[in-house]
Amino acid sequence: MSAIQEIITHHESEIDLSEPVSKKSKLMPTEPLSKLEEDARIYEYTSAANPNMSQIPVMVHPASLHETGPTRIIPFDLSRQMEIEYPCSSPNLIASFLRICPNESLNTQATATSQAFYIIRGSGRSVSDEDEIEWSEGDLFVIPACESQVVHTASSDSAIYWVNDMPLMQYLGVQPATKKFQTTLFRKERLLAEVERIKHQPGAEHRNRMGILLGNRITEENTKTLTHTLWSLLNMLPARDAQRPHRHNSVALDLCVSAESGDKVYTLMCPELDEEGWVKNPIKCVWKSGAVFSTPPGWWHSHHNETDTPAWVLPMQDAGLYTHQRTLDIRFSSGK
Repeated sequence: MSAIQEIITHHESEIDLSEPVSKKSKLMPTEPLSKLEEDARIYEYTSAANPNMSQIPVMVHPASLHETGPTRIIPFDLSRQMEIEYPCSSPNLIASFLRICPNESLNTQATATSQAFYIIRGSGRSVSDEDEIEWSEGDLFVIPACESQVVHTASSDSAIYWVNDMPLMQYLGVQPATKKFQTTLFRKERLLAEVERIKHQPGAEHRNRMGILLGNRITEENTKTLTHTLWSLLNMLPARDAQRPHRHNSVALDLCVSAESGDKVYTLMCPELDEEGWVKNPIKCVWKSGAVFSTPPGWWHSHHNETDTPAWVLPMQDAGLYTHQRTLDIRFSSGK
């Protein structure tokens, strides 16, 4: 069994809910219910306050999916595991790979407030409602709500990591009414230069993460996130380093940007810490360049690099929402 296959898991809750009070004969009204009352349900609080919902699994979307084959969209769909009726990678987000062969085009469309595109490899351009973006490997751009399709044309063999909040719109049964931000582009050279700058700041070696949060003009006075819903971090994992565990309430959809081949760069994750402040009885997720893995909400996770080459990861989360609600609850293990 491969390392990728070994980490695929699904944790089922064993909570058993009581029947709704409205179904118990002793509490049923003696008069027939009106049509407006038929959909009403009433529950005893302690048995229903923490409902039995399918948990968010740890799963991998391997890079092999976008390395060969025709031009296409390859969704990272975990809806079956989470028992959600529409495609999603987490309750609020859907992630996909876009594979585009040289000199071909691919159209994408999402009823979403925010769409993020990270260029895994290749070069080309994308055209949305009002903007045209020229891109190459390592660039990232975000597009606000748009009515038309986004047309992506590749000038060389290309793969793009695409994340948007369409599942949130489907859950709410709504469509975006306004554009909350302008199309925003982050060039690879600017991102790497900023990482290099902070790497040389005093005390940088003691930080839990050697990374940069990606923000936007419309969020700089509040959440400081990529958009009002999306959050992203370009995180460098230095050679021969281990970043101590941290946790947060948002689901992470982590793209391994680059890592040495083999099994020496990995993430350990689990709900608990041991007495030394490291992940207890962890699931091991090996980093593979161009692959995506999911980290469930509230799970402690630590990143480890046992090679002589820095590794890079780009998580995408719905943490813009959690930060706005003051519920992200990000915590770092300090150890013993």
